[in-house]
Amino acid sequence: MKPIITSLIIFLTLQINAQDYNETLNVIRASEATTALRQMMNSQNENTGNYDVKYHRLELNVDPSFAQISGDVTTYFEAKEAMTDITFDLADNMIVSQVLQRGNSLSFTQNSDDELVVTLPMAQAQGVLDSLTVSYSGNPVSSGFGSFEQTTHNGDPIIWTLSEPYGAKGWWPCKQDLIDKIDSIDVYLKTPVFNPTNETYVAVSNGLEMSQTVEGSEKITHFKHGHPIPAYLIAIAVTNYEVYSHEVPNNGTPFDIVNYVYPEDLTSAQASTGVTVDIMNIFTDLFEEYPFSDEKYGHAQFGWGGGMEHTTVSFMGSFNRNLIAHELAHQWFGNKVTCGSWKDIWLNEGFATYLSGLVIEDLDGENSFKTWRQQRVNNITSQPGGAVYLSDQDTTSVSRIFSGRLSYNKGAMVLHMLRKKLGDTDFYQGLQDYLTAPELAFDYAKTQDFNDVMELSTGENLDEFFDDWIYNQGYPSYAVNWNQNGNQLQLVVSQTQSHPSVLFFEADVPFRIVGTLGETLDVVLDNTSNNEQFFETVNFTVQEVLFDPDYHLISKDNSVTLSNSEFDFNAGIQLYPNPTSSTINIEKPENVAIETIKVYNSLGQLLLQSSWTPQVDLSALSSGLLFIQFQTGDEIINKRIIKN
Repeated sequence: MKPIITSLIIFLTLQINAQDYNETLNVIRASEATTALRQMMNSQNENTGNYDVKYHRLELNVDPSFAQISGDVTTYFEAKEAMTDITFDLADNMIVSQVLQRGNSLSFTQNSDDELVVTLPMAQAQGVLDSLTVSYSGNPVSSGFGSFEQTTHNGDPIIWTLSEPYGAKGWWPCKQDLIDKIDSIDVYLKTPVFNPTNETYVAVSNGLEMSQTVEGSEKITHFKHGHPIPAYLIAIAVTNYEVYSHEVPNNGTPFDIVNYVYPEDLTSAQASTGVTVDIMNIFTDLFEEYPFSDEKYGHAQFGWGGGMEHTTVSFMGSFNRNLIAHELAHQWFGNKVTCGSWKDIWLNEGFATYLSGLVIEDLDGENSFKTWRQQRVNNITSQPGGAVYLSDQDTTSVSRIFSGRLSYNKGAMVLHMLRKKLGDTDFYQGLQDYLTAPELAFDYAKTQDFNDVMELSTGENLDEFFDDWIYNQGYPSYAVNWNQNGNQLQLVVSQTQSHPSVLFFEADVPFRIVGTLGETLDVVLDNTSNNEQFFETVNFTVQEVLFDPDYHLISKDNSVTLSNSEFDFNAGIQLYPNPTSSTINIEKPENVAIETIKVYNSLGQLLLQSSWTPQVDLSALSSGLLFIQFQTGDEIINKRIIKN
């Protein structure tokens, strides 16, 4: 989702193209209704936990001229334990007229906790599949972002839904949680054939349109979606849409991007939506085939300033490129793999935000992507606190769940930092593995699941990274002192933290070393402790040292200073030969006491460790760049060596 706020304004920067970085959507979102707040502390109603939903058939009657809905919802469910009744989430202002099971009426009650409780005719044993049909009607009270809205565009009536996070129960009886995906759905929308000005009404929902059947003055449009889906991603919309398509080649098995747009916006929409094919190809190349290519992808215009990633059809307030990219990205990250609680919302929103940045990187180039990163960092560091991962209390606030600064921007930049830490090959392989993991694909994931998959895929231990950057708050600020003696550059890196939840941010810290004749050398230092000392071989006279000039790191208020005191490089540790094919010799001043020597490869993996010795045998190690770390009594010194 791309959010928009009324009581709390979130300025979420949305890039449209390389020439216009600073366009923002000032999206306005109302606070959640009081009844919804009662369920915000948990992602599920405990009373719905005794069954698995297998299938829904929604047969709904709507007229865009009236804020009403009626119909029948048939649910197939399997008992997870012996059960004598079944509970659905349904707002208490929606009136249930009957519940049928195989033609027999069942007893039911509705309560002020927004529950429909149906008494089963006999105990249903664990593992048994059964079904029932709920008939209901009412005028849904919209909550959150607009769970059910009846309004107009250009004087023409429209009905649309947006159920994230807690609004599905506002307009249909469901199991509103982040635990149990529905295996498949059929949606039948009965609408008038024509609007008041004799234009044809067009209905939209998830999945593939199977048929349109006209019965007198009414039309039934049937959609079928055959993939697991949570309740909040099921949606409907009806108005006098104009419809057009773009075809995605998809390696010989094409599918359509179907666009449902207001007649008054048809020309401008047609000029904007073609880029969706290009973005689809970018994401397919980076990750995998579009997960719902056997059905469709599409856009449906609706009366909200942002966008919502309903599975197979994103509802769109506009058609700028960034919004198109963000909502399409969700079809992988948010719809195929869905956050397993609202505390993990960054797995949806941080990912979609980063993927919209990748579109800028691909279509506009590195300079544009650099500007995008700079804007994210500036927004993230505009306040000292805030974690990507939500607390239980955070989930009681819709504006906090969908915080542009934390869930979107910080989540996105943490992904970028993870990419820089792992390298592109391992990073993208890890994301591909995340999307295809059998326990996560078309199911739910929590942050620890993502951590586990990335560790398994890359062989890296990422616990420290996730603790610092996801679970805890704030960002680092750096003070760097440097000096040069001959071809040796010494950097001493000190750090403070904006929030006490993190004692020290372990990070890959980028520098650009600039020479007096315009020479440049980019280095990345693996900074694991405060006041850490690094030596770099630089074969030119250094004029200045730039801290993270390309904005790869979340940080603020950094300083780089040429030291006034002369560093004693003659007292430094020397390694030779460099490069080497076997043994390295180590020379150190007598007054320097080295306690341990550690050898790491370029991935940060520890290869060797020993106490002080003047020689280290590297012959058993693979060729490449190695990092030699010396631990003295009060500091860490890092050096590099090439192993032939």
